[in-house]
Amino acid sequence: MINSIQDIIIKRSEELFEKVKSIREHIHANPELSYKEYNTMAYVANHLESINLKPEIEVGNTGVVAMIKGEHHTKNDSVIGLRADLDALPILEENNIPYKSKFDGIMHACGHDAHTSILLGAAEILYELRNSLPKPIKLIFQPGEEKNPGGATYMIKDGVLENPTVSKMFALHVFPDMEVGNVGFKEGVYMASCDEIYITIKGKGGHAAIPNECINPIIIGANVIQSTKEIITKKCDPKTPCILSFGHFEAIGETNIIPSVAKLKGTFRTMNEKWRKEGLKLITKTAENIAVSFGGKAKVEISNGYPYLKNNSELTSSMKVAAEKLLGKSKVHELPLRMTSEDFAFYSQKVPVCFFRLGVKNENKGIQFGLHNSKFNIDDEALKIGMQMMALAPFSTP
Repeated sequence: MINSIQDIIIKRSEELFEKVKSIREHIHANPELSYKEYNTMAYVANHLESINLKPEIEVGNTGVVAMIKGEHHTKNDSVIGLRADLDALPILEENNIPYKSKFDGIMHACGHDAHTSILLGAAEILYELRNSLPKPIKLIFQPGEEKNPGGATYMIKDGVLENPTVSKMFALHVFPDMEVGNVGFKEGVYMASCDEIYITIKGKGGHAAIPNECINPIIIGANVIQSTKEIITKKCDPKTPCILSFGHFEAIGETNIIPSVAKLKGTFRTMNEKWRKEGLKLITKTAENIAVSFGGKAKVEISNGYPYLKNNSELTSSMKVAAEKLLGKSKVHELPLRMTSEDFAFYSQKVPVCFFRLGVKNENKGIQFGLHNSKFNIDDEALKIGMQMMALAPFSTP
């Protein structure tokens, strides 16, 4: 059966390609930031209605959910979740394209416009195949993937995994490191947890020529950065991937002025939830103790982000086999661990998931810039492959 279904999916994805390309260009030209995706929400809902679905809006603030059920499905059936994300980033687009962002400082630089248009195209195919589906489908268009606490948390809180129960989930993400026409998979732990660290150091300002009468928060901050990184390296199991990085150090003084306050901002990422909690406590305690040892104070605030993402081995292996049948083995790749994070991880803590990568790179077309870059773009051919993969997902596993 899979071959005949695959043939139908390929045929329909080719027929829908120009339509889905147009959808993606519309969404790209009209980006909205996290939790403000009101127009995108309405646009997605209108498209779903146009293919005879009945979307529910404002799920998880600005999310959309819709069901695809066949005549043979019952109300007691568990369902398969397919997820796309809606939000854009606060980036000024530098691409010279007809569908360039209409809003200065807001851009789909992470490919969520592609994810959403791909799922809309797949939805149309799956609706046509609804009476062949092994399980009903729950389409999940999620807001706020780019911003803590993650739109997935709001969707889950609003019951997206319930009524009916989601038994497994699939999602893809564009991958500008991989040539268009290729896909990638990683069984088991794949992406890191991500927590934000904000440290405010209070010292005693004064004249730079009389440092003995001051408590320099810059010196404290430098020691905090060095000591926290050292303690994390020392205490972390070498087999556990872990990163502590500081990307912001602000202390506003002058050549002859020692400031009173310094501020640090950083990120802590790992792939072990127990160590994640221990590491954050160590960072907090170390920063506070260092500050006190210099006569100052440190206030440490942790903004808990996303957990680590773990792909279910069975789902991922089955999906990989389906991809090899679709694209050929040479186009399907094993992915390495990534220290970046994804709020799809929240779903992976609740149900079996498969989160895979879609190649979008094409240097011949100048499409070679990475995610979150002001010149990021995709080869449109990836939309066709993305549709095929998402439409095949419900048929790829037992």
